[in-house]
Amino acid sequence: MPTPPHEDLSAMLRRRFCTAATSTVAAAALPAAGTRPTAVGTSDVLRLRDGLDQLTVLDQRRGGHAALERAALAGAAEAVGLQDHSASQTIRQRLFAAAADYTTTAAWSCIDARQLDRARSHVNEALRLAGLSQDPVAQMRVWNSTALLAHQLGHYAEGVAAAQAAQSCAITRRDPLFASLAHARAAVGHAYRGDQQAALRSIGYAEEALARAEMRPRPSWVAFYGPAELHALTGIVRIRLGQPAEAEAASHRALAALPAAYRRNRAMTTLDLAIAQLRQGDAEHACTTSQDAFALMSGSPLPGRLRVLLGDFYRDLLTLAPSATVAREWADRYRSEWSSA
Repeated sequence: MPTPPHEDLSAMLRRRFCTAATSTVAAAALPAAGTRPTAVGTSDVLRLRDGLDQLTVLDQRRGGHAALERAALAGAAEAVGLQDHSASQTIRQRLFAAAADYTTTAAWSCIDARQLDRARSHVNEALRLAGLSQDPVAQMRVWNSTALLAHQLGHYAEGVAAAQAAQSCAITRRDPLFASLAHARAAVGHAYRGDQQAALRSIGYAEEALARAEMRPRPSWVAFYGPAELHALTGIVRIRLGQPAEAEAASHRALAALPAAYRRNRAMTTLDLAIAQLRQGDAEHACTTSQDAFALMSGSPLPGRLRVLLGDFYRDLLTLAPSATVAREWADRYRSEWSSA
């Protein structure tokens, strides 16, 4: 049945997955006498994968939020529940890979919403499921999210270790795009640890690998990564290394390449640009730039990561230009909107 045009996508997905998961559990718990469990096959895996693509669309539209997390966990429950049915070993591994991807989606939703304890629990479960799947893409995705989570928690050595684990996955040896992402994650961790040489070396590796990457079918979750995202991560590395002019240039390159549909990514990079401008002493220009982040997210709640970055900008503003009129005006205009979003 077609989805009604105005129905909320998150509600539809949550209902679909919860219904399917409930049906699966019921079927496993109450088998008909003398019958074998229904066989599970490729069509079931493809259906689950289609659901993951829809969750990626929802994430791009709304960012991390509770409905996305619940829908992802329901999808994971369905994938695990299907293990109770008759299936080949290959199908079982593909079901575990789908469950790992759904659980990683839930973890990412919590990371974006800054619900980090919940994210940690989901990441740990996703690592278990990815191990059972023996799927190198699922494993790489979980290590990527582990590196992100460690960065948000301030556990930078763990973040570097997770990025290095991502680099060791088989998919990074076969596909330079995944290798580039893993090196870029390592660069951010090195930068936050103050290791300039390692950070710049990792960025160089990421650039070299991305230059070798070819257009090919890949999972929808990694569609965000390409030259624009690498420029954005380079900006983060440069600002952390105390190189705001280079950070500003990298952020400009990122914004020039980021598709308009990635408005959360554009808002985050816009704030990174504003911070780079502020750290070069241009408070007025930085405040003007920061306004674009609010405009980009107009009509939607601000994700937790974005609110934290706004807090970083405001603290820098108070530190670097505490008496400037523009600083007081920024606070008067945006503080309540940012803190209550």
